[in-house]
Amino acid sequence: MRIGLAYDLKQSVPLGTGHPEDALEEYDSPETIASLAAAIESLGHAVVKLGGGREFIGNVLREKVALVFNIAEGLGNYRSREAQVPAILEMLGIPYSGSDPQCLAICLDKPLTKKLVAMAGIPTPKWRVIENSQQLREIFWSDFPVPAFVKPAHEGSSMGISAGSKIEDASRLVETISKMLERYRQPIMAEEFISGNDITVGIVGNSPPKVVGIMRVLPQQNGPQFVYSLEMKRDWERLVEYECPAKLGERVLKKIEDYSLKAFQVLGCRDFARVDFKLGPGVEPYFLEINPLPGLNPKSGDLPIMARKMGWTYGELILAVLDAARERYPQCRQE
Repeated sequence: MRIGLAYDLKQSVPLGTGHPEDALEEYDSPETIASLAAAIESLGHAVVKLGGGREFIGNVLREKVALVFNIAEGLGNYRSREAQVPAILEMLGIPYSGSDPQCLAICLDKPLTKKLVAMAGIPTPKWRVIENSQQLREIFWSDFPVPAFVKPAHEGSSMGISAGSKIEDASRLVETISKMLERYRQPIMAEEFISGNDITVGIVGNSPPKVVGIMRVLPQQNGPQFVYSLEMKRDWERLVEYECPAKLGERVLKKIEDYSLKAFQVLGCRDFARVDFKLGPGVEPYFLEINPLPGLNPKSGDLPIMARKMGWTYGELILAVLDAARERYPQCRQE
């Protein structure tokens, strides 16, 4: 099968003036694309690199591909940016891997995602969305739980999340949100801080989707101020330990698995995803967010790390995603 790769490389993404330091965090490196292409080729397929943005549009119109393996994050800071490539592929009638435009647009919008999972009975921390500076000045914070956690409402890859994202008092909360509104030029979400361990869950497949692994994030040095921030992720080999399978009780693991699969299905995810939780009092899992377009860097991507710790090779992970996608398209099943 002739398979196209859709992706956005860090060095190919145009940046405007005044962009934040982590503006390129969502985008991929040449090493990730090379590893993904090699894995697909090892399965006997031909790979066509389509790139992203305008380059992708030209290439996908010119090249004849049977299916597109999509990891393109989209351009701009639109809450629907991850839907850009799948929307074009649907318009052209080209099969592709991963979730559809509606799912991707919903899941990048963290507050909307939390509303939907909460309606489905999945616990999530209390939250509040601040759209602009005027609204920020009008809000009374006396009834909002502190410590709180602040982050951009429409980003992934821990963009905007640092050790300073955990806020201990209302006055500093207002100050921090004001700066983030200016820096990220999008709504900011304030969320009740849940003090327990960070948990991430990998899911692959559709009928039914299956949990690849449940991974607990543990600091290398214990301390009350640990935040699983962008800085931690960039230096994860030195600063954190990834425990997979997570050493938690059967009741907790079952609840995490059930919540993960329910969120995956309620939000309409397809083929693969990663779900993030925090453990609260009583080791109760609280849903934070879901990523239906998780990173696939073979060394540092959470999903590949989970798969590796559960005995999968990188190639087996990519094959599982590809097989799940092909199964959805009758024309691809025989190729």
